[in-house]
Amino acid sequence: MFILSEDSQRTQGRDAQSSNIVAGKAVAESVRTTLGPRGMDKMLVGSSGDVVITNDGATILDEMDIEHPAAQMIVEVAETQEEEVGDGTTTAAVLAGTLLGEAEDLIEQDVHATTIVEGYHEAARIAQSAVDEMVLEADVDDDLLEEVAESSMTGKGTGGLTAEALAETVVEAVRHVADDEVRRDDVAVHTQVGASSSATELVPGIVVDEEPIHDEMPGDVEDADIAILDVALEVRTGDVDAEYAIDSIDQLNAAIDHEESELRGYAETIADSGVDVVFTTEDVDDRVATHLANEGVLTFENLSSSDARKIASATGTGRVGALEDLSEDDFGHADRIRTERYGDDDLAFVEGGAAAETVTVFVRGGTEHVVDELERTIRDALDVVATALASGEVVPGAGATEIAIADRVRAEAAGVEGRKQLAVEAFADALDVVPRTLAANSGQDPIDSLVDLRAAHESEGRAGLITDGEEVTIDDPVDDGVVDPADVKREAVESATEAATMIARIDDVIAAE
Repeated sequence: MFILSEDSQRTQGRDAQSSNIVAGKAVAESVRTTLGPRGMDKMLVGSSGDVVITNDGATILDEMDIEHPAAQMIVEVAETQEEEVGDGTTTAAVLAGTLLGEAEDLIEQDVHATTIVEGYHEAARIAQSAVDEMVLEADVDDDLLEEVAESSMTGKGTGGLTAEALAETVVEAVRHVADDEVRRDDVAVHTQVGASSSATELVPGIVVDEEPIHDEMPGDVEDADIAILDVALEVRTGDVDAEYAIDSIDQLNAAIDHEESELRGYAETIADSGVDVVFTTEDVDDRVATHLANEGVLTFENLSSSDARKIASATGTGRVGALEDLSEDDFGHADRIRTERYGDDDLAFVEGGAAAETVTVFVRGGTEHVVDELERTIRDALDVVATALASGEVVPGAGATEIAIADRVRAEAAGVEGRKQLAVEAFADALDVVPRTLAANSGQDPIDSLVDLRAAHESEGRAGLITDGEEVTIDDPVDDGVVDPADVKREAVESATEAATMIARIDDVIAAE
């Protein structure tokens, strides 16, 4: 009896488990070499020839064309990590892959998948408790936040700008939007090719890709009143096609005069309102632009809806849908609006005043690849700084926290009854993948480094693998300023465990044609 279509493929039992685990491990392995301050980059070439060069785990997995459903679950681990805390994506993916590898060994030893899942969840609970114990008893001040940002950026594409200098900009940006809560969405990142990364700066406001619609308009307006219009400033046309017969030159001149009067009326209405700068989401006729230039009103047209929303939110401007409704009550304000040209690109900077509630990290770089990677790096740093500031909890980096968690899980494994104990011990072994990978990517022997790290942890209570220039040492990462938000570690353990246990429980795969 055939229940499934003849074209369906079905894999059952150990074969299904092995296939899924191998796929998950392969995806994790693809990003393993990017981990740490000496991690390598990946070049991803799309079908259309687009090239992405990065060592950001989430970007690599997102750009890869992955079809296997189990492998896709590892990609989702990185996506979840990125959305929740902004960093630790490679750690989460590598940990998930290693947990799958340990599960595969247990399955071959006839340990049931359900037992492995229960043991992993028990170990994850112990691990979360261990993270809590690793939280530093220190005030999360600017110096500590800069260390968090620098730890996140070290080894990534910071170009000619050191991670230390860039960390100051990141912390300043997050502090700018932090009051009762950290408004991470109020920190924007704008990239512009054409200078070295050392030209990266913090703009107290927002930056949009716009240029004045007339060359004679002022390029720099201080103490600016702003209006945002959803109005087309051009000759009105009807919805119905119509033709008009003109019998004399007087009628033609009258029609032209009427058009001119209508367009001049738009400009006069705007100028008489007292507004200094106008942003509109619609078109502006060249004749209206000329009149506005004569009146000294800086005007930008064809704004995207998203840019209009950003400007409205940052400056407190109301959006007007009819020109006759324009009034001072709808005006927003900025200390300064200026336009700058970078090569062939014109940018508008809306700075200060109410706009100071929103800040923009203006990223510069010599090539598109450089600024793209620098943008990813800064976004990750902004996320982890915001996370650390919001929670007030940081833990040692450089593999020290993973060593401590693994040690705690092993110590408590003896108290777990039955075969679950094997899964708990396997979970501890999987956690060692982080310091082992850091050592391997730094050119060290992973086994020797792991042994030395464990010994240092036992004697000193806190030890990590510190990379300083060409030298790699085992030391207290806190003394060297290598720290991470505690939530990054918690999320990595949780998401990796959930993905690994879900994949390990699958023993039947039915695939349609």
